[in-house]
Amino acid sequence: MGLFDGKKGLIVGVANDRSIAWAIAQKIMAEGGECGFTHLPDRADDERQRNRRRVEKLTEKYEAAKFLVPLDVSNDEQIAEVMNTAKETFGEIDFLLHSVAFADRNDLNNPTVETSRAGFKMAMEISAYSLIAVSNAARPILSNNSSICAMTYFGGEKTVPGYNVMGVCKAALDSIVKYLAFDLGPDGVRVNAVSAGPVKTLAGVAAGVGPMLQLYGEMAPLGRNITHEEVGNSGAYLLSDMSNGITGEILHVDGGYNAMGSPGRLLDSYRELAEGKK
Repeated sequence: MGLFDGKKGLIVGVANDRSIAWAIAQKIMAEGGECGFTHLPDRADDERQRNRRRVEKLTEKYEAAKFLVPLDVSNDEQIAEVMNTAKETFGEIDFLLHSVAFADRNDLNNPTVETSRAGFKMAMEISAYSLIAVSNAARPILSNNSSICAMTYFGGEKTVPGYNVMGVCKAALDSIVKYLAFDLGPDGVRVNAVSAGPVKTLAGVAAGVGPMLQLYGEMAPLGRNITHEEVGNSGAYLLSDMSNGITGEILHVDGGYNAMGSPGRLLDSYRELAEGKK
């Protein structure tokens, strides 16, 4: 018997096979769950429908993947259409994964103090407010004892140079998770987030994940980086009945990096360098 036998839900945010959302969805489907998927809308002039095709190549291999529809999370009409599709397909849903974030590259690459007004509004709307919009639209079809999970990052809790405006968005997202947990708790809906360490995804590459991989690998208590599969397992856990009783939480899946108050074993390298041994 699978962990998600008889469970149905919506996965928002798969971009390609390296997406954390896809790692979570794979675990859910392997455990017997059925999923509806969304993809980024394609431009009108993109005859090849690249965004849809990238996700379709993944989902078409799974019988448990029941539909694939476009979604612009800044468009309330499209959000409503997705929920109508989910209702027609499943009746009600038991889980909702929100794995969406975006900032203009010019704003992301600039110091936070130089963030443009328009860029801030867009980044905050897509990366943070969209969780409110999607959760509210899903309320009529969320089952009693359902779960919502968002994806966040440590840069929303502490300053991570280079993460810039996205860190501000993640701070807002973390707060939204807690307030939604309060609002939706009486309906039997839990709301949590996974704070993953750096992994190679489209968003990670845009945020300059390369140097962070080495830092985490040397500084985290486990002495290594995390894997897509580990994040997938943790995300699926928060969306499953195994996490009943947990809501309003930020689950760190980062090898323990967030627990460190110093560079840890990396200090040995600094000491050797200071002593002229390197």
